[in-house]
Amino acid sequence: MPLYEYRCEACGQPEEKLESLSAPVVHACGACGAAEGMKRQLSVAAFSLSGGGWYKGAASEPAASASPSPAAAEAPKSGHGCAAGGCGCPLAG
Repeated sequence: MPLYEYRCEACGQPEEKLESLSAPVVHACGACGAAEGMKRQLSVAAFSLSGGGWYKGAASEPAASASPSPAAAEAPKSGHGCAAGGCGCPLAG
């Protein structure tokens, strides 16, 4: 169940609630009693991925090398953007 943040538009009172995904976006304020004063706010998700993987630090690591791998250097070039010339377009000739 997600944790939602609400703020009353009448008195400014903040509130956090653990609710289901289908919970209403508006409800009554417990502080001032405004019938539909509490409105759901946009907030940042609070979770962290654990373990290793591409998300762990790929953005902060420098690129491995500027030179292509030997397999990429030997691959045939079609010259028109098709994958190995097997696309069937008129340029694949």
